[in-house]
Amino acid sequence: MGSRRSAFVPRLTRRHGRMLLAVPFALIAAVTVVDVLVPPEVHLGPFLIAAPAVTASFAGPRMTAFVGAVAVLAQSVVAIARTSFTDLNHTYQIVALVLISIIVTFFSYLRERDETRVTRLRSIAHAAQSVVLRPLPHHAGPLHIASVYLAAEEEAQMGGDLYAAARTATGTRLLIGDARGKGLDAISEASLVLGAFRVTARREQELPELVGHLEAGVGSMEEATPEPEEPPGPDDPAADDTDEAFVTALVLDIPDHEPVVRLVNCGHPPPLILRNGRVIPLDATDASPPLGLSDVLTPQVTVETFPFDTGDVLLLYTDGVIEARDHTRAFYPLTERLPTWAGDDPPTLLGHLRADLQSFAGGHLGDDAALVAVERLPPKR
Repeated sequence: MGSRRSAFVPRLTRRHGRMLLAVPFALIAAVTVVDVLVPPEVHLGPFLIAAPAVTASFAGPRMTAFVGAVAVLAQSVVAIARTSFTDLNHTYQIVALVLISIIVTFFSYLRERDETRVTRLRSIAHAAQSVVLRPLPHHAGPLHIASVYLAAEEEAQMGGDLYAAARTATGTRLLIGDARGKGLDAISEASLVLGAFRVTARREQELPELVGHLEAGVGSMEEATPEPEEPPGPDDPAADDTDEAFVTALVLDIPDHEPVVRLVNCGHPPPLILRNGRVIPLDATDASPPLGLSDVLTPQVTVETFPFDTGDVLLLYTDGVIEARDHTRAFYPLTERLPTWAGDDPPTLLGHLRADLQSFAGGHLGDDAALVAVERLPPKR
């Protein structure tokens, strides 16, 4: 399906480009014919400038230069047909048309160069994201898993939201988190937490020890960050960058043969269970501080256990989902919308949820958003 779609898109783009190219050539033909037929005191030659100018907005420098050359040729035909090629008025019009064609051709070159650079950066971002944020497995033991990552900016493609999964001898461990801030710092924090999780999730027997390793991963970034020579003042925009790095996170352990989910909540929005059309928040009674704040807040790692039986769907999400706003500045009502898709499997559920969220926010999210849906399947016979 993907290859057929990718083959269709270039054909559609080429067809659209040919349709756009008809505009400047039709303009040149219309201006030339009318300019020859109107009385001598009427001069429509300056309108030919629009042809290369319009072409520069969607075509490359070669096509822009070609359209400019055709426009100059058309102006020369008008000059010969009406008076002579050396007529002063038409000479000025031709010279002006040549100069403007050169200018817009140069701007077309700059636009095409910038578009190529943006395309290259997007390709690099996709490659980096595939390394840092690996796709989750569709199945892990008795679990059916689906995930969605929505970038706030289309050009960015990646940010500080993170998720990961790891199989152990007795079940599946999941991680979802949100690194503070945006840009490279947030991506660096996310990559450290993901790296620590992938190394230790299968090795540590208990969740508190695993959370301790994740905490150390965020702390290693703080130690590696050099101190500024002079601390910024309170009015300095860089003052916000000196705050401690931290990551809100949920660390979960789902046993294969027990209908429960064990979790540690490190300052993250609570997960939701969709059960028989009802939404049940898994609110932690004793939440831990976000990762990276152990030297500010007393670390208190408490593992809490909740029922998670066959047919239940567990939804993990970052705050970019519940903080999305519509045109009235109202927040996205996740718990109210979720029962609409009760009975859907995880990929279908996230597909509906993604479309509804983007429609609610008008196609633009204020922050990156990550979603992970997990369904416990019936045991195999």
